[in-house]
Amino acid sequence: MKTIKALWTDEDGVTTVEYALLLAVLVVGAASIWTALRTGISTGVSSAATSITP
Repeated sequence: MKTIKALWTDEDGVTTVEYALLLAVLVVGAASIWTALRTGISTGVSSAATSITP
Protein backbone atom coordinates (compact mmCIF):
# COMPACT_ATOMS: atom_id res chain seq x y z
CA MET A 1 0.00 0.00 0.00
CA LYS A 2 2.92 2.35 0.70
CA THR A 3 4.18 1.85 -2.83
CA ILE A 4 0.84 2.83 -4.35
CA LYS A 5 0.62 5.91 -2.15
CA ALA A 6 4.19 6.90 -3.06
CA LEU A 7 3.44 6.56 -6.78
CA TRP A 8 0.20 8.53 -6.40
CA THR A 9 1.94 11.50 -4.73
CA ASP A 10 5.07 11.44 -6.92
CA GLU A 11 5.25 14.57 -9.10
CA ASP A 12 8.50 13.96 -10.99
CA GLY A 13 6.79 13.28 -14.32
CA VAL A 14 4.37 16.19 -14.03
CA THR A 15 7.02 18.77 -14.90
CA THR A 16 8.00 16.84 -18.00
CA VAL A 17 4.39 16.68 -19.14
CA GLU A 18 3.96 20.42 -18.54
CA TYR A 19 7.03 21.21 -20.62
CA ALA A 20 5.85 18.87 -23.39
CA LEU A 21 2.45 20.59 -23.49
CA LEU A 22 4.07 24.02 -23.53
CA LEU A 23 6.33 22.95 -26.39
CA ALA A 24 3.34 21.59 -28.32
CA VAL A 25 1.46 24.89 -27.91
CA LEU A 26 4.50 26.84 -29.08
CA VAL A 27 4.96 24.61 -32.13
CA VAL A 28 1.31 24.97 -33.14
CA GLY A 29 1.52 28.75 -32.69
CA ALA A 30 4.73 29.00 -34.70
CA ALA A 31 3.24 26.87 -37.49
CA SER A 32 0.16 29.09 -37.61
CA ILE A 33 2.24 32.25 -37.77
CA TRP A 34 4.53 30.73 -40.40
CA THR A 35 1.53 29.84 -42.59
CA ALA A 36 0.03 33.31 -42.26
CA LEU A 37 3.33 35.00 -43.08
CA ARG A 38 3.93 32.70 -46.03
CA THR A 39 0.54 33.55 -47.50
CA GLY A 40 0.97 37.27 -46.93
CA ILE A 41 4.46 37.38 -48.38
CA SER A 42 3.42 35.32 -51.40
CA THR A 43 0.51 37.65 -52.08
CA GLY A 44 2.71 40.73 -51.69
CA VAL A 45 5.39 39.43 -54.01
CA SER A 46 2.82 38.44 -56.64
CA SER A 47 1.20 41.84 -56.42
CA ALA A 48 4.55 43.58 -56.74
CA ALA A 49 5.52 41.42 -59.71
CA THR A 50 2.34 42.25 -61.59
CA SER A 51 2.80 45.96 -60.84
CA ILE A 52 6.35 45.98 -62.17
CA THR A 53 5.60 44.03 -65.36
CA PRO A 54 5.21 46.47 -68.29
